[in-house]
Amino acid sequence: MIQDFLSSFYPWTKSLHVISVIAWMAGLFYLPRLYVYHVEQVEQGSQTDEMFQVMERRLLRAIMNPAMIATWVFGLMLVFTPGVVYWGDVWPWTKAASVLAMTWFHHWLGYRRKDFMNGTNTRAGRTYRMMNEVPTLLMIVIVFSVIVRF
Repeated sequence: MIQDFLSSFYPWTKSLHVISVIAWMAGLFYLPRLYVYHVEQVEQGSQTDEMFQVMERRLLRAIMNPAMIATWVFGLMLVFTPGVVYWGDVWPWTKAASVLAMTWFHHWLGYRRKDFMNGTNTRAGRTYRMMNEVPTLLMIVIVFSVIVRF
């Protein structure tokens, strides 16, 4: 019965998954960039520091967290839809590993936000610039895994 439901709603599930991924990726690209500006241009304890903290908190809590959860929910619905994933192929494993890495990165960003909030950030802008490339690399692996199915 659940498999019939998943099969009949497959186009809707896939659409909602793609929309969720786009929203999540937007946040994963933007939040590290905010951290770069925050650490390089803002004096701790200033009004601008407070403004950056509000922007970072709202981006993480109002956009990124719900988008990540929706991505996972709709992604798992796709996984359980009959005929969508054959686990004997390599691509579902490379995608799964990349999504887990993307989730780790999301949580890493959340911990860094707490560092800014507590005034304990020790990372330089260069660190955030380099980490800003992580979601791009993971996105490339995910897209090629799903479309090329290598």
